[in-house]
Order: sequence, then structure tokens, then C-alpha cells
Amino acid sequence: MDKAVLTHDVLASLGHDLATYDRLVGEIYEGALDPKLMAHALTSFRTLYEANYVTLILRVPDQPDMGVMIISGDIEGAGDVSYMTYPQTNTPFANQPLDHVFTVDDIMTSTEWEHSAYFKMFCGPQGVYHVMGADISTPDGGKLRFRITRPKHAANFSAHERALCGMFLPHLRRALQVHNLLDRSESLSELYSQAISRLSVATLVLDESGSVLRVNPVAQEILANADGLKLVGGRLEATYPSDNRELQRLIRSAFSPDAPKSAEAMSVTRPSGQVNLGLVVESIPSLDWAEEKGKPAALVYIRDAASKSLASEVVTKQLFNLTRAETALAMELANGLSLEEAAEALNIRRNTARAHLRSIFSKTGVRRQTELVRILLNSVVALGKPKVVLKAVDRLKVPPPQLAIPVPRRA
Repeated sequence: MDKAVLTHDVLASLGHDLATYDRLVGEIYEGALDPKLMAHALTSFRTLYEANYVTLILRVPDQPDMGVMIISGDIEGAGDVSYMTYPQTNTPFANQPLDHVFTVDDIMTSTEWEHSAYFKMFCGPQGVYHVMGADISTPDGGKLRFRITRPKHAANFSAHERALCGMFLPHLRRALQVHNLLDRSESLSELYSQAISRLSVATLVLDESGSVLRVNPVAQEILANADGLKLVGGRLEATYPSDNRELQRLIRSAFSPDAPKSAEAMSVTRPSGQVNLGLVVESIPSLDWAEEKGKPAALVYIRDAASKSLASEVVTKQLFNLTRAETALAMELANGLSLEEAAEALNIRRNTARAHLRSIFSKTGVRRQTELVRILLNSVVALGKPKVVLKAVDRLKVPPPQLAIPVPRRA
């Protein structure tokens, strides 16, 4: 039988139509973008099946009983990605065939179920009696656990309900795969962004209208100082008219269909008299899948040569086998201070600073202070996490471990 016809017949037998099915499939894929949206999809499953709980168990770690899951139902933490007790060691639903819908009736009789330790301890007290689920395979060899439950007074899951559940499994698998791919891509993007920030490079993302979509912490500091560059009406502008004309030309050029393949650069004069800011504008290639307003179109990189290094003290110490005092001196020198200025900043005597410098020369194999600064700035020290961590994008907040299987809210 044609799959579309089968889907229609199954839905019709349950009093639903294709619009209901399409809506829920859409919610599943929207859930790939945000766990809150996936929780919304689980709530729709709960309504569809008149269930008391719908659970998507995302991961069962090696340590006993702890699982990462999203639950829809009358339970504290519902709708969030949560760590909750998952009795994997004694659940009767372990080792089920992958991508196959099952119910309690497939595993044991109702008498065996009611007398099982798992039911008495976890399910019965929480009003969970009828259980339908599936273990969904993932491309990386893992599995997701999907569970729908009803209380004892409700009807058992019918053959048509099982068939409908089976139709949703491929969509759940693909949606979670998309989520994982997006999550990994976002994590890598955030790591690269933090690395650029530690190198004291300001970055701004502009859309096709020239409006600023995103700035990193280094760019925020430069714009807050308004010393050569500023935001006006959400757009990047230079302080002096001649600089601003050139800046706008570079930005327009980056948006042009004939945008140069290589980045273009300019020097921005600062009213404070400090050394000029270096600025590079580079176009962001478009995939051209769809016409979209407000999409990233250009990157602006800014380097303030007068800014202090964000080098990690820990990495500097480990990389060159320096003592704590030697590390502190080396970092002050890397920030442009003379030996005398560094000694004053560290509140140590000049002779002590000279002794530290001789030891640093010996350990790094250099003979001149300028050479020391060069190897420090060209090394990987800036890529280690500094003491003051730059503000990162908010990550998913996972609540602390909670008690087992659904615990209803108190009235």
C-alpha cells in the first residue's frame, strides 16, 4: 500500500487527518533548533495520544541511573533538557530491537508487569501503566529512547497508534541528527570566536544593509571608547569624514555581487592620537539557497596595536617553563612596557627584574628583549583561556540532578 494512503488510513482510524500529522512533523524539525521547541512537540504527542507523560531520553551515560532527557508532563523541570534518574540497570525495556515500536504487552503479561520491581518502584506510584516506546538508532551508533505512557484507567495503545508512532520515528531521528550537527557547528564557531578575541582581534558581522548583527567583546570595547570608530544608528562609522568615506566604500564593495575575492584594508585615525586602528573588510560568501533579509554579508576585523595582550598566564608559564614571577614579567614586556616600567608595575626592584629577565632569556633561548617580545606574541600563548574570560554566548542551562521517573507537582 502507498505510504501516503497508509498514513491517511491510520490517522483517519484515530480521528485525525494529514494536517495534524504534518503539523507535528513540522514541530519535530523545529525542535532541532531549540530544546524548548522539541518540548513543545512532545506536548503535542501527549495530546495526540492522550498520554500523561512523553519522554525523549537523549543520552544514558556510563554512570548508573543518570540520563539526559526532555519530558512533557506534570513534573518539575518539564520542557527543559534535564538530568534525571533513569533506572537503566533494571528497566525491562532494555535491549529492544532498534527503530521498532513496542509496548509492555510485547515483553511480559500484565500480571508480570504489575509484579515487577520496576513497576512497583517507578511506574505504579506515578500513575504510569501503559507504556509504548521505541529505541531510535542514530548515525553515530547511539540510540534515543522515546516513551509515551498512560495511566491504568486509560485504554492500552492500539495497533493503529503503534503504527502512527512508527511513522514519526524517522523524523525524530533526522531532527536529533540535525540538532547534533548544528550544536557541534555552533560549538566550533564559538571556540573560533573566542580564539580570535584572545588574539585581541575585534570582529563585527554586518548584514547586506550595513547594519551590525554581531560584535565580539574586543569590538565592544573599541566601540565603547569611540576613539576612531563608533556605531551610529546600528551602522559602523569612522570619526573623521575622510576615513568614514573610505570605510563605507569598503563595506559597499563587500556587498557588491562583484566583491573582491581578497579582503580590503584601511587605517583608521584616532582622535586620541594613539596609533591608528587597522581595519579589514571581507565579504561572506552566500550559499544562495534562499533570498533572506538580515543575513550575514560581511566581516569587519579591527586590530588595536595599542591594546594589551590577552595572553594566558598559565599557558605562558607552561610553554616556556617559567616561574610565576618570570611569567608576570614576560607578560608585562609583551604588553609593551620597558624593563623599568614592568618592574614598577610589578612592584619589584630593577635588579630583581633583570635577574628574572636573564633567566627568561636562558629558558627561551633568546638574547634581546625585542626578540623575547616577538616570540611571545607569535606563540600560542594568546590562545589559552585568560584569567578574565571573555563573555561567551549563553549555553543551554541544564538543571541539577532530580529524582527519578515523573514526580507530579504538588497542588
